[in-house]
Amino acid sequence: MEPSDRSRIPALILRPLAAPPPSNRFGAWLMRNQVHPVGPETADPGGSTHSWWKVMCLTGVDYFSTLSYLPSIAIVAAGALSPLATLVIVVLTLLGMLPMYRRVAVESPHGQGSVAMLERLLPFWRGKVFVLVLLGFVATSWIITITLSSADATVHLLENPAAPEFLRGLAVPVTIGFLLVLGGVFLLGFREAVTIAIPLVGVFLLLNGIVIVVGLVEVVAEPDAWANWLGALRLDEGGPGDILGPVLLAFPLLVLGLSGFETGVSMMPLVASRGQTPEERLASRVRNTRRLLTLAALIMSVYLLASSVVTTVLIPAEAFDEGGPANGRALSYLAHEYIGNGFGNVYDLSSIFILWFAGASAMAGLINIVPRYLPGYGMAPEWSRAVRPVVLVYTGLSILITIGFRASVDAQAGAYATGILAMMVSAAAAVTVSAARRRERWGIVGFGALTIVLLYALGANIIEKPDGIMISALFIGGIVLVSLVSRVSRTTELRVEGVEFDEAARQFIADSIAFDGALNIVANKPQSSGHGSYAEKENEQRGMNPVPGTADVLFLEIEVVDPSSFRDTLHVRGVEVGEFRVLHARSPAVPNAIAAILLALREATGLRPHAYFEWSEGNPVGHLLRYLLLGQGDTAPVVREILRESEPDAARRPGIHVGGG
Repeated sequence: MEPSDRSRIPALILRPLAAPPPSNRFGAWLMRNQVHPVGPETADPGGSTHSWWKVMCLTGVDYFSTLSYLPSIAIVAAGALSPLATLVIVVLTLLGMLPMYRRVAVESPHGQGSVAMLERLLPFWRGKVFVLVLLGFVATSWIITITLSSADATVHLLENPAAPEFLRGLAVPVTIGFLLVLGGVFLLGFREAVTIAIPLVGVFLLLNGIVIVVGLVEVVAEPDAWANWLGALRLDEGGPGDILGPVLLAFPLLVLGLSGFETGVSMMPLVASRGQTPEERLASRVRNTRRLLTLAALIMSVYLLASSVVTTVLIPAEAFDEGGPANGRALSYLAHEYIGNGFGNVYDLSSIFILWFAGASAMAGLINIVPRYLPGYGMAPEWSRAVRPVVLVYTGLSILITIGFRASVDAQAGAYATGILAMMVSAAAAVTVSAARRRERWGIVGFGALTIVLLYALGANIIEKPDGIMISALFIGGIVLVSLVSRVSRTTELRVEGVEFDEAARQFIADSIAFDGALNIVANKPQSSGHGSYAEKENEQRGMNPVPGTADVLFLEIEVVDPSSFRDTLHVRGVEVGEFRVLHARSPAVPNAIAAILLALREATGLRPHAYFEWSEGNPVGHLLRYLLLGQGDTAPVVREILRESEPDAARRPGIHVGGG
């Protein structure tokens, strides 16, 4: 055949994979905004980028907003030792977390974070299951970010002296109102988050700076307050254990002050970069992200330590009791007490907005979790790509958690810390393994020690606040259950983005059509090799199936690679073994690949291909389990079912013939 005849067969056949759009108006509106199902290796988000300091502000609505409630949590957890416990967090931030996440930015520069780093270390199903568990912790931390931030926004609203009296005691309804407004904003469409974050963070840091400076002045001006705090420490009545014990016990709850690092690296695709080549631009993005992480850590460290000192020294301990005026709002209490209600009202308003927006930042992260990982595993339903249905699910979960915790900031701190610590442990483990692979002795020692410290914090937090691991377990169980059900229900999808034929494969197809005007395909296991095995296979098929006597035959072989994967583009190569011609492809699942290739052949040639199989020996249930886990089993029935679902017109459906006894 002339090369011009071969060129009539397209090299790439794309298959439409999306479900038909909803026919009713509400369904169309609900499914309108889709999150592109990018994979973990996506380099760019396809949207606009911003200067690194602007992206730091978007990270800061989550990270910096913890100043609204963290000093209160520190005092509740450590009492008069709160500044010392906070100092431990600051040291860990600058000497542990910052170097660790600067390294994560280098090794996972496209926004995947430590989850993807560990995913690459574990092949096949082990990696997928591990990611599902980590996603449960990620969902825990970000859902609780939404509920805890909204609850603290409610505290700042209800404890404000100007708040209407009828709202007193209505923390749960008010918090649910904040959550509904947040969900409503995302249902309408949430854009320009960076632009909104800049003034929110700038004003919030400015107001907190004023409160802290005024507080420090008061500490210096009131020696009695300083003396009372030193007396509360009772440094002269006990040994180091009397200090170290409470500090270590408080440490796990104070990791809320480390919440911004994972968010920071996840937003790397938004960071602007410069360079002439992709490599230069990527290196620039990494440098800018590391600047982002460093500046955010320095700002937060200064604010955390200073705020801990002024709130501990100046606020009476009983004010932090549940329902007390400083519970969940220590800096706000100081703003009203020492600067005045006018300034305090402005501070509360700023806190309410940034806390609400911290929930928006977490919601944006949650929306990106499902399309980034689960669809690539075949473990999420099709509607999970749409923003609005996912927002409804997350909003509903947030409302249930708010009711369960009664909108209490202190009660939710344990669950929040559990999710954050699990992510930090995964990051520490990932960079430790990375250092070990590079044989960096000091990196192994340093990051290994950090891993141990974070594991201690996670274990202590679980013991002290078991509700956190229970919430995480519910999220993990829910994600795993939904993922498995989705994977089983989607087994008969076509599951390919496209089919690409190389030059030799296109030549084989063109020659076969030129011989008899038809396409007859014999399915063969790739381990059968050599001239004799192909001749034997062809004779068997001609004897057990209705292969026309003079028909030209092409062999089709699928090599299984990583059966835990779901979608891919099939690359079909043409291979000659003596006089036999073989179409060879690699795929996570044999039946889905065969069905996709048969449909691609039909689209490329206009002919209805016929494929020939023989029945497999063994138990059908066993074959089904092998197919679900290993991508292969009794192939013919599954191929036929995939074709039936993909092509409703039986007359156009590729023919499947099965013989043998």
